[in-house]
Amino acid sequence: MAKRPAPKSKPTKAARPVAKPQLPSEADVLGLIQSSPSILGKREISRHFDIKGGDKVALKALLRGMEEKGLLAKRARRLIDRSALPPVTVLEIIGADRDGEAYAEPVEWDERVAGKPPHVVIEGAEKAPRKGDRVLARIQPSKDGRYRFRGRVIKLLPGRSGKVLGVFRVQPGLGARIIPVDKKARHELQVPKGEENGALDGELVEAEIIKDRGHGLPSARVRGRLGDMNDQRNISLIAINHHGIPNAFPERVLKEAESLKPFARGRRTDLRSVPLLTIDPKDARDHDDAVWAEIDGATGGANVIVAIADVAAYVRPGTALDREARIRGNSVYFPDRVAPMLPERISNDLCSLREQQERPALACFMSFDRSGRKTGHRFERVIMRSAARLAYEEAQAAIDGRPNDKTEPLLERVLRPLWAAYAILLKGRNAREPLELDLPERRLVLDAHGLIERVVTPERLDAHKLVEEFMIQANVAAAEELENRRTPLLFRVHDQPSEEKLRALAEFLRTANMNLPLGQVVRPRHFNSLLKEVEGKDYQHVVNEMVLRTQAQAIYDPVNKGHFGLALRRYAHFTSPIRRYADLIVHRALITALGFGPDGLSPDDIARLPETAEMISDAERRAMAAERETIDRLIAAHLAGHTGATFRGRIGGVVSAGLFVKLDGNGADGFVPVTTLGREYFVFDKARHALTGERSGDTYQLGDRLEVRLVEATPVSGGMRFEVVSEGKEGKPANRRAARAGAKPLRGKKPGGHKRSPRTPVR
Repeated sequence: MAKRPAPKSKPTKAARPVAKPQLPSEADVLGLIQSSPSILGKREISRHFDIKGGDKVALKALLRGMEEKGLLAKRARRLIDRSALPPVTVLEIIGADRDGEAYAEPVEWDERVAGKPPHVVIEGAEKAPRKGDRVLARIQPSKDGRYRFRGRVIKLLPGRSGKVLGVFRVQPGLGARIIPVDKKARHELQVPKGEENGALDGELVEAEIIKDRGHGLPSARVRGRLGDMNDQRNISLIAINHHGIPNAFPERVLKEAESLKPFARGRRTDLRSVPLLTIDPKDARDHDDAVWAEIDGATGGANVIVAIADVAAYVRPGTALDREARIRGNSVYFPDRVAPMLPERISNDLCSLREQQERPALACFMSFDRSGRKTGHRFERVIMRSAARLAYEEAQAAIDGRPNDKTEPLLERVLRPLWAAYAILLKGRNAREPLELDLPERRLVLDAHGLIERVVTPERLDAHKLVEEFMIQANVAAAEELENRRTPLLFRVHDQPSEEKLRALAEFLRTANMNLPLGQVVRPRHFNSLLKEVEGKDYQHVVNEMVLRTQAQAIYDPVNKGHFGLALRRYAHFTSPIRRYADLIVHRALITALGFGPDGLSPDDIARLPETAEMISDAERRAMAAERETIDRLIAAHLAGHTGATFRGRIGGVVSAGLFVKLDGNGADGFVPVTTLGREYFVFDKARHALTGERSGDTYQLGDRLEVRLVEATPVSGGMRFEVVSEGKEGKPANRRAARAGAKPLRGKKPGGHKRSPRTPVR
């Protein structure tokens, strides 16, 4: 059979070249997502870039690769930029920028995936947020080139930052630990390997608590290294960083300060021939007030001039200097450094009333009759030249008959008239009877290494009282002038004690057979009567302390409520514009009210007065806490080498957990746990501020003197722990039933029976 011919093969078509999909770049995808007001998915992205058919497979691969790199994340089948923020997110306030605007970072952020967290400028906050505050904010893109996002505050969230300030320690066998500086911290923090951020043993660090489910100590990663705590000159850095006190001026602020020109004389009153004196602490670096006085021979009264550095001539509203000063609120003074409100170019140079140098000032001219009642005042913008810079001790020595070469020529011509005028003003002060508390302050004298050389209680001289009374009268005149002219200002307000605090004081006084009548309007003179009654008695100190605790906190407020402690109807801070922003506002208000120039209150100053008052009141409380804590830490460092030594002291506070004791001499504060007082129950009597043994009746009460032994001193936190060496005073055994009704009985042990980690300060 013949074979069939094979079929002819069809010619094959030439293979078409496969076109590569026109995919967007990773940057294109991120740019689209960042600029879109809504969250996009794969469908919206492919539609935007016109990707069709098989190219969608390549797009899917691109997006998957971006997810693996951490550039994108999926949320409800939608893609988001890992370096972007959700429309509503929780932010933590980091600080303020060069323009005084608060900025924040997202609380939830993974730096290892998305890099450094973005900064978000904060808008719409009713109350100025502080560093460490957390807010819920609505996020939108920012048109400002300095920020990617702006956040409009929805609400301020309770609770503070998850960041911790502490000292980094490397402990053999235990790894790295962080010892928190906060006395209330209950635990150390462990630092996992790889989270040290290069920190060295003994450094002050800022750490972030890591959320984990492990057992044992909480974990944290080191976020920032702040300084070597083995150098005691850095102890004040703890308070500066813990309280978020601005410690370095932005470059823009420094440049603005350096560019300032000396003042123009203009239409200023010439006071260069008047021998005004600055009288300050001998180590003062800035001098913002000067005084002069004469006796009026015709009336027997006195004429007084208080001249204050004209800071408003240099620090204008809306400038970088002004914004920074408002954020700082006030200067903060530590034993080893100052965190100033204004750069040194202003505070120590242009506005410092230096000896024999011409300076601009705002002067208050006051007249008083022979009884010390102010009969008139006026304000003028002046040019002055300080005749001399004197220390308090130097001026007092001259009055006491020990003049030196500097004060001898000033004695009859300047100093004696000042003291004669003070004697007249003192009559007015005594007539109004302000609150007279006797609470001496301690002052640390440091050596060249930043260590305590000695702790002193400076003597309260007439020179101090003279300057203080002159300043008070000038502050009163400023408040009166502005209130009469209906010019907005910030008053210094000290409200009356609350009824609750008055009842607590009355209850305490009854335990000492003293009486504070309730149901009447309480005046400072009522407290003064109590203080005079206990003068020279063993419990003088405790009554002074209790009267102090009864007082309200003084604040700044655009609404006048009077000053209770000074027994004044109106009062404003006018005399320290170098170190207090409130005084600068009052200076500007006077310039506006009296037509002294264009550098007065701005519309923005006026609109923000309530917010400014709250900001600077907070800043003042922050400064007081930082200064007090730094002194505690320095004293704890000073006593750390004296463990086991005994000291005399006084009980300065009583709580159910134990006794707060203040040592004689150095004023150090420490705690005695109730568990070390004795082998019995101790009952806390809130009214008497006392702990009393249930069986023995041994009593430890506020104000009692006792002897204690130092068990532990922790410089990092400033905490000290004592145990009582002396006996408690005799008393009636505590009533168990009364304890159940009003106070919780606590079990005590013999001294030494209570063990506590040496890394956990008690207070």
